[in-house]
Amino acid sequence: MQSLLTRWADALLAWLGLTSALNNGWDRWVAFALVVLSVVLLDFLCRTVLVRGIRRIVMRTKATWDDELFSSAVLSRLCNIVSAIVLVIVLPVVFDEQSEARTIVTRLIQVYIVVTVFRFINALLYAAFNIVSARPAWQNKPINGLRQTGQGIAALICGILIVSILIGKSPAILLTGLGASAAVIMLVFRDSILGFVSGIQLSANDMLKVGDWITVPKYGADGSVIEVSLTTVKVQNWDNTIVTLPPYLLVSDSFQNWRGMQASGGRRVKRSVNLDMTSVKFCTPDMLGRYRNIDIIREYIDQTEQRVEEYNAAHGIRPGERKINGLHQTNLGVFRAYLERYLRDEVPVNKGMTLMVRQLQPTETGLPMELYFFTDTVVWVDYERIQSDVFDHVLAVIPEFDLRVFQNPSGSDIEALRYQRPEPDVPAKPDVTEKSSASPE
Repeated sequence: MQSLLTRWADALLAWLGLTSALNNGWDRWVAFALVVLSVVLLDFLCRTVLVRGIRRIVMRTKATWDDELFSSAVLSRLCNIVSAIVLVIVLPVVFDEQSEARTIVTRLIQVYIVVTVFRFINALLYAAFNIVSARPAWQNKPINGLRQTGQGIAALICGILIVSILIGKSPAILLTGLGASAAVIMLVFRDSILGFVSGIQLSANDMLKVGDWITVPKYGADGSVIEVSLTTVKVQNWDNTIVTLPPYLLVSDSFQNWRGMQASGGRRVKRSVNLDMTSVKFCTPDMLGRYRNIDIIREYIDQTEQRVEEYNAAHGIRPGERKINGLHQTNLGVFRAYLERYLRDEVPVNKGMTLMVRQLQPTETGLPMELYFFTDTVVWVDYERIQSDVFDHVLAVIPEFDLRVFQNPSGSDIEALRYQRPEPDVPAKPDVTEKSSASPE
């Protein structure tokens, strides 16, 4: 084999008009070039014929995962590895003695093998990532960071092997030197290392995935997660701005994930309206008669009034006694019962979740009456519309129950009060000048 390659090289050099080829060593380099061209041709044929044939077989199968595992990128880079191995096998035929040229070429070919193996591993990681991300259980999970971590580790190993091959030293010596400079490595790759650990925690605990609505007020993030990588988490805010956060901030700091709300089918409304406490009073028969005209609380008023009368009769409290004795309905209690029935019957609420109307601690701004319920939709626009409609109705219906909304007086309120107040009658003063000028009788 060696003599055959040498004869071909000598013939090629003689055809080119070069003499004394055996003496200056050009024949070996020409033979090596012929080998390289043969390997390139073999690699081309392998990628053209073999890869296409395997792809046709894979595309006919019912499974989908093999389309990624045996993709064109993976098979092509596998062919590159085969070509590199063939080149290593043929090398001793060209350079039989231990010469400096053979040492240089051997190291370069070894570097080429390391690079082709790294590119093949990189393609396999991409294929595995696509296979896993297609499964429902792993969709929108932050596994992109894990893929980038694997590629980073493979690139680091590849770099160490290439340097060790070029300098002719063992990789263990380089690793020993890297251990001595671990502090520098930690400083350079700090974000990558923290991102790798945080990505594992986020994925393992199902804390975050692409498409989640998260809120991180400390860093101005309030929107949907659009990308989770090794070193960054991109959040598109509702004003279409994009906030970029390191993953380790989401692990070390607290953030709010609205995925549970979106999956529950109901979004909470928790708002209150402040009532003027001086408008709270016991109900008179006339007031109860007016309230009975409201359909949704007519039955409540009758049942409550019957219970009140039975209690008062059992305790010897006669009708017409002071309201402080016995039980009596209040306009605030009737209003609270009305709000509960209004929310349950007239508002699209999620009936499987909490619904209540409660009083909060009175303050200098009045008595807060809080409405606490869940809508039957999590769509933001529909949610805001339902919430606005409810409080439009609440503010409009409050006067029907002889209650007033507490509101700090404004300039227009004071002006209206001044015009409504009648001017006091002031007696006319006697005309002193006229009286003094009159002659005495």
